[in-house]
Amino acid sequence: MKLRSGNGGETTWCFSQVKGTLEDDVTEADLISCVEFNHDGELLATGDKGGRVVIFQRDPASKQCVPKKGEYNVYSTFQSHEPEFDYLKSLEIEEKINKIRWLKRKNQAHFLLSTNDKTIKLWKVSLVSERDKRVTGYNTREEGGRPRDPARVTQLRVPTVRPAELMVEASPRRIFANAHTYHINSISLNSDQETYLSADDLRINLWHLEITDQSFNIVDIKPANMEELTEVITAAEFHPTECNLFVYSSSKGTIRLCDMRAAALCDRHAKLFEEPEDPHARSFFSEIISSISDVKLSNSGRYMMSRDYLGLKVWDLRMETKPVETYPVHEYLRSKLCSLYENDCIFDKFECCWSGDDQRLMTGSYNGFFRIFERGGMGARRGELTLEAARDAAARPRQPLRARRVAATAKRKKDEISVDCLDFNKKILHTAWHPHESIIAVAATNNLFIFQDKF
Repeated sequence: MKLRSGNGGETTWCFSQVKGTLEDDVTEADLISCVEFNHDGELLATGDKGGRVVIFQRDPASKQCVPKKGEYNVYSTFQSHEPEFDYLKSLEIEEKINKIRWLKRKNQAHFLLSTNDKTIKLWKVSLVSERDKRVTGYNTREEGGRPRDPARVTQLRVPTVRPAELMVEASPRRIFANAHTYHINSISLNSDQETYLSADDLRINLWHLEITDQSFNIVDIKPANMEELTEVITAAEFHPTECNLFVYSSSKGTIRLCDMRAAALCDRHAKLFEEPEDPHARSFFSEIISSISDVKLSNSGRYMMSRDYLGLKVWDLRMETKPVETYPVHEYLRSKLCSLYENDCIFDKFECCWSGDDQRLMTGSYNGFFRIFERGGMGARRGELTLEAARDAAARPRQPLRARRVAATAKRKKDEISVDCLDFNKKILHTAWHPHESIIAVAATNNLFIFQDKF
């Protein structure tokens, strides 16, 4: 299926790779919980509910062939977090990786931040230095180190020193702990590459990458009386170029832009982005579906995208009153909100992402579906596409993906699927877009799908 790309050409999406096991009895620990490309797109990291981080590296040969391929191989796998127990609160702390954020590369090593509900870790991922040597050609010992039978030594050999085989090593360089009372839902690296923020339900903290035992509280919405609590923080992110600006979203459907130059504690926002609610459309589920699950600033820094339960909104940072673009993701579920509430799907937190040129948006849905929207600028929409992350696509590599359509009523066309037949266990919550190319990564349960522009 084709969409027009930001440079005027057309994007035809096709299957590239799928990573993950085929077994039906997938454990909870195998489920992917976050996906993130690094700044040049050469590495792709995933975190799972078992606390593991898997890093994939772009296959050099896939970049040289014509047309280019978006193929990745496993580069490193390591255990980032372990399950813990908070004895003061009698609370189990899951090892699940909530977020991964890459630091910009400054030398041969790669650095990334990973977090579970309570603890943030800074990891260094690098090749073991070639200075590590090994001696080969022993006379009295086998290569494995066992003593050799003297009767078998028939010639004198001169041992040689050779470089050891290069290995990828992941080591924790910093551990940032004990600063959050509630579960961490966001981490975001500042454009200065020296500080980052971490957000939980009620507070946002500012950290320096070199200081692990101290953080600065920049947002605190906890009321003196918890019975007066009306909203919680759902996501937070730094501005991509202005190191003093950051945004955070709430469960009431609002987004606040804060300026750290104005005050030490950003309890007063610089701007408030909120769309007035239509009183005629209000229902029992209005507050739940208006909660923002993710917010992402565009790469240019001018726009901001927010994801609520039913759709995407694009805001211009210079206009607070209403979004400049609105994209319904699965409006056909509005009639199913009651059953979605009963099975808790209405509380699912979908993420969203920008393409490298800010001209396309991507987010997930149910039944293995994910949506790509083409922007036309200032409210105009060029096109939208529903694709499916399914293993049967692997049987048709490099073949254009077939667009999927959902029928909201009982009457449906031949190529449509009924809304009553959707599988709500197949959720696409986590997606990522290559920073420079038309390559996307989609997490579906324990599988990572990689799709690319065929041309």
